[in-house]
Amino acid sequence: MPEHDLREIRDAVAKLCAGFPGEYWRELDRERRYPTEFVRALTDAGYLSCLIPEEYGGTGLGLSAAAAILEEIQRSGANGAGCHAQIYIMGTLLRNGSDAQKRKYLPGVATGALRLQAFGVTEPDAGTDTTSIRTAAVRQGDRYVINGQKVWTSRAEHSDLMFLLARTTAREQVKKKTDGLSVFLVDMREALGRGLSIRPIRTMINHATTEVFFDNLEVPAENLIGVEGRGFRYILDGMNAERILIGAECVGDARWFIAKATAYAGERRVFGRPIGQNQGVQFPIARAYMACEAAALMVERAAQLYENGQPCGKEANMAKQLASEASWQAADMCLQTHGGFGFAEEYDVERKFRETRLYQIAPISTNLVLSYIAEHVLGLPRSY
Repeated sequence: MPEHDLREIRDAVAKLCAGFPGEYWRELDRERRYPTEFVRALTDAGYLSCLIPEEYGGTGLGLSAAAAILEEIQRSGANGAGCHAQIYIMGTLLRNGSDAQKRKYLPGVATGALRLQAFGVTEPDAGTDTTSIRTAAVRQGDRYVINGQKVWTSRAEHSDLMFLLARTTAREQVKKKTDGLSVFLVDMREALGRGLSIRPIRTMINHATTEVFFDNLEVPAENLIGVEGRGFRYILDGMNAERILIGAECVGDARWFIAKATAYAGERRVFGRPIGQNQGVQFPIARAYMACEAAALMVERAAQLYENGQPCGKEANMAKQLASEASWQAADMCLQTHGGFGFAEEYDVERKFRETRLYQIAPISTNLVLSYIAEHVLGLPRSY
C-alpha cells in the first residue's frame, strides 16, 4: 500500500484515539472494564474490518494497513488488545472457510453486528505445545460433541463467535502429531450455559482474559472450518499475521514511551538543568529509539512478504521478537527517566509498562521464537 495512504490512515486513527485520552484508559484499568466505547468507535470507522474483502462489507486493505492501524492505536497511548483479534483471526475463515460460512458470518463481523475476537487454542497442561491439547471433538451425526478446557482465551466474554482448536483424532492415533486437529467456529451466544462456561482470570493488566470450559458442547458439523484434521495448518498462517501485527503494536508502544521520555527529559529540571542534558539520560533514550526503528523495519518487511503471499515465518517471528524487545527496552527506559513519577498513575507510564511486558510472553514466548530461528533458519538440532 502506498506510504501516503498509510499516512492518511495513521492520521485518521490518531484523530480517533485523541477522543480517548489517558483518563479514559486509567478509569478502565482501575475498574477492570472492557473498552466498549473505543471498540465501537473503531468498528464504526471500519478499522476492525480492514482485512475483510469489500464483497463481504469490509474495506479490503492489506496487512500493512492493519499494522499501521494497530501501531497508531498503541502510539496514541491507547490499548488495542481489547479488539485487535477482530482484525487478524478472521484470516482463518477467509483462507480456509467455505463460501457459505463467509457469507453467513463476515458481513456481520464487518459491521460490528458480530464480534469475532476469541480464539481457543492454549490449554492449562499444553501451554505453547499446541499439538498436546486434549480438548476433544467427537462427530455424532450432524454435530460434534466437544469436551475440554482452554485458558488465556482473551475477550471470550465480549465476543459472539469463537474459533476453537480441538482434537478430532487422538494424538496416539496419528502419524504426525500435527495431524488430527480441527478448527470450529463456535457461536457462543447459543453455547453459553449449554455446554460452554467462561471464568474470568484477573491479571496484572486489564486484558479481559478467561478460562473456557466445554462440557458436552454440541456444535453443528457445518461449523467445521475446512477439512477435519488439518486445523493445525490453518492456524499457522493466522499466527504469522498475528505475530506481525503484535510486532506493529509493540513498535507503537515503543514510540509512545520514547516520545513520553523525550518530552519529560526536556522539561524536568534537577540541579538547575534539564535532565535530558545529561548523557546518562540521553543515551538510553537514543538506544531505545534505534532499537525501535530497526524493529519497525522488520515488521514492515514481514508484512510485505505476507501480503505478497510469500513465506514469512522467519520474518514474522523475528518481527514479533525484535519489536517486543524494543518496546520493553523503551518501557524500562521511560520509567527510569521519569523516576518516581513513572510509578504515578496519572502519567500513564506504569499502565503502559505493564501492558507491553505481555508481549515477551504472548502470543508466543521468547524461547520458542529463538528455538524456531535456531532450528528452521540456522539448521541447528531440534531442541523440543
